[in-house]
Amino acid sequence: MHVPDGFINAPVSAAAGVVAAGAIAVSLRGARRELDERTAPLAGLVAAFIFAVQMLNFPVAAGTSGHLLGGALAAILVGPFTGVLCVSVVLLMQGILFADGGLTALGVNITDMAIVTTVVGYAVFRGLVKVLPRGRRSVTVAAFAAALLSVPAAAVAFTLIYAVGGTTDVSLGKVATAMIGVHVLIGIGEAAITGLTVGAVIAVRPDLVYGARGLEQKLKLRVNGELVDAPAARPAPVAARTSRRALWVTGLVTSLVLAGFVSFYASSSPDGLEKVAHDKGIDSRARKHASDGSPLAGYGVKDVEDARLSGGLAGVIGVGVTVVAGSTVFWAVRRRRTTDASPVSTGV
Repeated sequence: MHVPDGFINAPVSAAAGVVAAGAIAVSLRGARRELDERTAPLAGLVAAFIFAVQMLNFPVAAGTSGHLLGGALAAILVGPFTGVLCVSVVLLMQGILFADGGLTALGVNITDMAIVTTVVGYAVFRGLVKVLPRGRRSVTVAAFAAALLSVPAAAVAFTLIYAVGGTTDVSLGKVATAMIGVHVLIGIGEAAITGLTVGAVIAVRPDLVYGARGLEQKLKLRVNGELVDAPAARPAPVAARTSRRALWVTGLVTSLVLAGFVSFYASSSPDGLEKVAHDKGIDSRARKHASDGSPLAGYGVKDVEDARLSGGLAGVIGVGVTVVAGSTVFWAVRRRRTTDASPVSTGV
């Protein structure tokens, strides 16, 4: 759903940029509360993982493919504010280095793919975990549903943005029907990836899953024939099946393998937005990307003729740059939180 330059006019693109900048500013403040000694090291890895999996387009219909958006996944793993930052880092790296998603449309893409998917996905997730039985399985089920709904929500958001600032005269009803229809199918793939990923992390380190906090089953005692909550006790430490370092290394290696090797076998069909844009004539005003001459444009390394090697190297570079950029941002936010929480000398 990366919107290229030219689909949305300049005033609306600028307005979306203001919205995106405001949301990022709010997220930077909110992420200070979310990023602790558990989530801070994981956040950069989540960004790199989303970058890697977004390279794995999967077929959803005849001549159409889809890929992970990642907003719901990031929000559940590291928190909604941090999730917005994770996806925004990915979009920034893709736009600058790989000419994927227009630079003038960066605000549109952040609003649509980072903000909408994260807000909708996390709202659905929190609503479900409140009504489902407490437990790890419920977290996975809620993650599946949240991701499923977040994708068509992003399709609706694009349609509304296009209705206000679209540069072509195409029926809004046709755009909405096509966008929502294909992205419901893409949402199924998003849900499967999100559910499997959240389930895998929660199986080995449930304490690292932001959305699973506070879901422990409360102990009940029978008093005078009635069940009441037992007095709160200090929680026992979570029995970790693997260390945080081992989980981080495993996640990074998985991301490198997905981007550097598995991506070669991804579907080459256009994704949902590309297909709809071509079929409905929305792409008639598309402009050449400002980073089209980048050595990594199109997810390939310039002057490397072997397609498999070129794409693999580009994927590995992308994962590396994203994990470094993301980790730097989240380390800085975490350090700011630590500084803000430090006691201030009164001079007395």
